[in-house]
Amino acid sequence: MFTIAGIDHIVLRVVDLDKMLRFYTDTLGCTIEKVQQSIGLYQLRAGHSLIDLIPIDGPLGKQGGAAPVKEGHNLDHFCLRIDMPGGAFDGDTLILYLKSKGADPGEVASRYGADGQGPSIYVSDPEGNVVELKGPPFQTS
Repeated sequence: MFTIAGIDHIVLRVVDLDKMLRFYTDTLGCTIEKVQQSIGLYQLRAGHSLIDLIPIDGPLGKQGGAAPVKEGHNLDHFCLRIDMPGGAFDGDTLILYLKSKGADPGEVASRYGADGQGPSIYVSDPEGNVVELKGPPFQTS
């Protein structure tokens, strides 16, 4: 009937819209695609996908109940497939970059994703949502 082509978008209910916009645009490089202030929807381009931010005090956000908290997030984590200049995943450079932006990244580890086994790193956004940044799969012979 149909096949999944990829992640179209994810929606995060947020407490501090400004901090979240800065993290996703300045730190991760997303761009603002569409803003619908009247309903409280901020859509960010993340490659072929979108990350929607919905302030909990806006019209859409109020429909979702209580704000996410440290013990009760919107989701466990989501993964963004990334490419780096030169094509190779450079974990050391990525960690230094994330730290320069005030983020506290985890260690690089090999994890399985949609494209196969490859390097990735976890980093939390300002409201505690965990973002996995995943490089290309390891080459197999």
